[in-house]
Amino acid sequence: MAKESAIIGIDHWLTTPPGRYLVAWEQARLDALVSNLFGYHAVQLGWPALQGLRCNRMSHRWLVTDGSGDPGLAGWVPEPLDDMAVFPPAPLPLSVLAEYDALPFPSNSLDLVVLPHTLELAADPHETLREVERVLMPEGRVIVIGFNPASLWGAYKAGSDVAARLGWTQPAVPGGTELIGWRRLRDWLRLLGFEHEGGQFGCWRPPLASASWLERTAWLDQAGSRWWPVLGSAYVMVAVKRVKAMRLVGKAWKRRPAAKAATAAVASHQAPEQALNQALNQARNSKP
Repeated sequence: MAKESAIIGIDHWLTTPPGRYLVAWEQARLDALVSNLFGYHAVQLGWPALQGLRCNRMSHRWLVTDGSGDPGLAGWVPEPLDDMAVFPPAPLPLSVLAEYDALPFPSNSLDLVVLPHTLELAADPHETLREVERVLMPEGRVIVIGFNPASLWGAYKAGSDVAARLGWTQPAVPGGTELIGWRRLRDWLRLLGFEHEGGQFGCWRPPLASASWLERTAWLDQAGSRWWPVLGSAYVMVAVKRVKAMRLVGKAWKRRPAAKAATAAVASHQAPEQALNQALNQARNSKP
């Protein structure tokens, strides 16, 4: 079960200018990533405001939710703060109601799983990630979106009291939600047999409550992507499930005919020499 209080806090925070700014950047990144991923089955776990599969062309797509969140915002989609992304008029329908650590899918059955801040909001992120590994087929991909602790937003969450005195908005991630760093997540995926394929950082603007001030700091996105890319407030990571191949070894008796053939070949090469030696011995013995 996800942390319902944290999810409700994020649901309301998404209506603010920094919330729209974050969702616009994440939506643009997901649209570019999933458009060229092929297969048959794709799943997004949580956060209907972010439509991670809208540009994917797989024939079967599901949005899984655990029923937490604010029901008053069930049909709301944030408007883009700028032209980074274009939102459709309505979110994806809630297709499946299930717990994230007990997904109703067979093992090795999915080609793609999208986790938009799912691990940060899950009660047990380790179990959720293990369940994702179970349902993904070999060479399937998982896309994880999270907040970067080593960023302005991460520092703001750690010192929310100081940020409140500066007139900033409420924390992007409410209290009780643990941020998962880039290297930490990569280690978790590696332990489960995933191979890191790529990723990107973004959102270098501070989480200012005013839309006008947020627009004035737009230059930080270009400067941050060039000079301090790993300090972006959000990241997206792509990993592939790898399964070690098996080498089939035949039974030992199948190799015996080959050994007999080699022995016969050696014997056939030795036969003329033995016959020549016998002829020479007979010639010597026949001399008077």
